Amino acid sequence: MSCPYACSSEVEHMTTVAKGAKHAPAPIPEEGKWVKAYETKDISGLTHGVGWCAPQQGACKLTLNVKEGVIQEALVETIGCSGMTHSAAMAAEILPGKTIQEALNTDLVCDAINTAMRELYLQIVYGRTQSAFSEGGLPIGAGLEDLGKGLRSQVGTMFSTKQKGVRYLEMAEGYVKKIYLDKNSEVCGYEFVHLGKFMEAVKKGQDANEALKACTGTYGRVTEEQGAVKSIDPRHE
Repeated sequence: MSCPYACSSEVEHMTTVAKGAKHAPAPIPEEGKWVKAYETKDISGLTHGVGWCAPQQGACKLTLNVKEGVIQEALVETIGCSGMTHSAAMAAEILPGKTIQEALNTDLVCDAINTAMRELYLQIVYGRTQSAFSEGGLPIGAGLEDLGKGLRSQVGTMFSTKQKGVRYLEMAEGYVKKIYLDKNSEVCGYEFVHLGKFMEAVKKGQDANEALKACTGTYGRVTEEQGAVKSIDPRHE
């Protein structure tokens, strides 16, 4: 059988040896099914991945929901670089509607987002998705469930020095207003404001001071009876 592509003279003069067994792709788990993926359209699943830029000054967590090879939903979360937020806005506009193959080869503006896309591509095409064993997969919009009420990313921001110790700035619950110290000057609790819930309440017309009070909570030992000796503002004290 002649080759339709250009071959070297050595290959042209070789004897043809028939191929034996058909080595099909191994089945991968996809949305509650075992699928042999031959083409991009054979790929479905929702998954998350993390990417970073070359100078490693910022990172991106990317969530994609893929149905039959096409990205239906994208959640782009970035941290560490101010320019990345604008890059994320553009990437979120670019991604839906593209096949995962197209998205892999599209400039998503920021190195960290491009790297996250690469990592997600590998997970998706290998069947390592969050929805691999979920019959029918996850509905469009499932990515928002990671954000919780108020639709804010789960961010942990802490700062510390050898001289002055640790400062909690933001927890999963929200913006940290105070940290409480015990008799050993060790952190024993904190007070926080759930900014997502706070903004939702203000948007609905609730007085800002009332909303702030309603959306403020504590964690740990924060009273004198519980062993808290004092509280400090982690940003100014």
